[in-house]
Amino acid sequence: MVHPDQVKAAITLAMPDAHVEVEDLTGGGDHLQVTVISAAFDGLTRVRQHQLVYGALRQELASEAIHALALQTSTPA
Repeated sequence: MVHPDQVKAAITLAMPDAHVEVEDLTGGGDHLQVTVISAAFDGLTRVRQHQLVYGALRQELASEAIHALALQTSTPA
């Protein structure tokens, strides 16, 4: 289990300009909906955008603290 604030902090550490919203979908801390808006995604494919977020959460994913991750990424409007 991971706290949403920990997920937000990990992503923000990797992408300091990012606006991050984390929702715990089940209350158990391991099924999360994450929205990330960052200029770092500019010009990148959706797959590459997601890879950047997965990289920021590498430890949480590897330890299975996060079991399911629904991810939405975009650049600022």
